[in-house]
Amino acid sequence: MYRNKLAERPQFRQILKMSESLGTPHIIIDLEMIRDNYRRMKSLCSYADIYYAVKACPLDEIVRMLDEEGSNFDIASRYELDQVLSLGVDPGKLLYGNTIKKAEDIAYFYEKGVRYFASDCENDVRKIAENAPGSNVYFRVLLPHSDSADWPLSRKFGCSSEMVLNLIALAKELGLNPIGVSFHVGSQQRNLEIWDYALKTTAEIFEKSPVKLGFVDMGGGLPAQYNYPVEDLQTYANTIEKYIDNHFPGEKPRFIMEPGRSLVGDSGVLAATVVETARKDASDEVRWVYIDAGKFNGMVETIDESIKYSAYFPGRDENSPVGPVILAGPTCDSMDIMYENYKMEMPLDLKAGERIYFLAAGAYTASYASVCFNGFPPIGTYIYR
Repeated sequence: MYRNKLAERPQFRQILKMSESLGTPHIIIDLEMIRDNYRRMKSLCSYADIYYAVKACPLDEIVRMLDEEGSNFDIASRYELDQVLSLGVDPGKLLYGNTIKKAEDIAYFYEKGVRYFASDCENDVRKIAENAPGSNVYFRVLLPHSDSADWPLSRKFGCSSEMVLNLIALAKELGLNPIGVSFHVGSQQRNLEIWDYALKTTAEIFEKSPVKLGFVDMGGGLPAQYNYPVEDLQTYANTIEKYIDNHFPGEKPRFIMEPGRSLVGDSGVLAATVVETARKDASDEVRWVYIDAGKFNGMVETIDESIKYSAYFPGRDENSPVGPVILAGPTCDSMDIMYENYKMEMPLDLKAGERIYFLAAGAYTASYASVCFNGFPPIGTYIYR
């Protein structure tokens, strides 16, 4: 079994101690780890401005701290906009990065001072021109599906390179300021060569553009530490910079990154309690383990068994005997099964009432959780300082 080093850091013991006084399920976020991650990313990726993807973990404490550190922010809705503005964030530090938006929401962002809008279709460009006149607009290019991303983001967003060029011309005609191109290689992207393809595609659009462009939004994709080793941030940063130099050898446009998972993922610990263990038949080799967190309450990214968390079991060492399990949540929906084809290994003597701690659970856990399915309240989220 892969040994996740997040359980070996000094703060982890203190987080477990804090967790003992709280009912489960809950998430504890290490705020100082996020600060350290931001500072390290800012140093290693100095060729790009950082825009935190608020949707990854929208806690006020995180937004406030990152604003103090100098971060910018990628915003996906008017509700996120209201939140960050209420915390004193300058609207000049915001992007409206969602390509799917209502006309009234565009107008609302414009009224609040936001001047950067993403787009990927003709009707949306026309809505921006009508409701946010003169604004900066950039266009998301569609990348091919990548199996090396644990959470792919193709198909729904973006358009072909040819359409991007048409939208650039249309935006200029409508009085907008077409500034550049955006892409997303897929969240938790493990193949660094995808950035090579994406930047090559972007450079080709720059060369063919009817107007001079000067902005490249590289989106997210940098990884957190789940149940398998990944390259470190230094390798990602150096490799992406190499691809930038290869495809933009002369005057460089402004590059930005939208990290979410890579900033906050490793900072979170999700605590759950075993509700029951069972076998469907006496001859079954694989046990079912039911816990009080699930797809609807903290672990939605286990859909299609996409994100595979590491788990820590208090009171046991790495030599404790383990066996495969099917892991399921507490609700009465049969879809609430996290891992079935992928057999997570858990201690053979695991019993109801014991706690399990899932690591690297800071991203897309609380923010994806249901409001009240089956009456279960939203998963509690706490800050460890």
